[in-house]
Amino acid sequence: MSDTTTRPRVRLSRELILQAAVKLADRDGIEALTIRALADDLGTRPMSIYHHVDGKEALLDGMVDLIFAEMEAPDPDLEWREAIRRRCRSTREVLSRHPWSVPLLESRTTPGPELLRHHEAMLAALARGGLPLDRMAHAYAVLDSYVYGFAIQEANLPVQGGEEMGEIAQEIAAAFDPGQYPNLVRLTVDHVMKPGYSFGSSFDVGLEILLDGFADG
Repeated sequence: MSDTTTRPRVRLSRELILQAAVKLADRDGIEALTIRALADDLGTRPMSIYHHVDGKEALLDGMVDLIFAEMEAPDPDLEWREAIRRRCRSTREVLSRHPWSVPLLESRTTPGPELLRHHEAMLAALARGGLPLDRMAHAYAVLDSYVYGFAIQEANLPVQGGEEMGEIAQEIAAAFDPGQYPNLVRLTVDHVMKPGYSFGSSFDVGLEILLDGFADG
């Protein structure tokens, strides 16, 4: 445990505590986040944290709101598809920095102002596209499922692309029986192992397919 008596006293605030909690989760994972661990990181005592944040759930609520604040909400001055396109790309970038946050984003029963602002902006963009209410609901659910799911899969890949990806793919392909798995071998050899391959390049392709479907449906 940290020796709080030998460290300079930090002037605590709710914002400082939330930012420190996000940094701790980024560094050690969300499972490592406890009030005591956070207090140790800040060089203070757990009871000092409780003066600013009313327990673990309130801490998580605030952290989720900080994550939403990093995301680019749809710009009301942009064409609706472009606004959503930029929002989804921004969300993917934010989640790549904070992969621990994905399971928490839609789990809060006391949403903060940034979360609510973001959701309102998304719905407004979908409404500008002329989507009826039921299609708006489906579009928002599917878009978030796509972005969140892509972020999780991307975060868990051993590598994202480049020469190292080609080397790993070559090792995997060597274990395949081409007679039994012809399509896996073809995908690996003729696509993944090609120069310039990047798993992330599929993101924009999938996003355009979804936006086309919502616009045409």
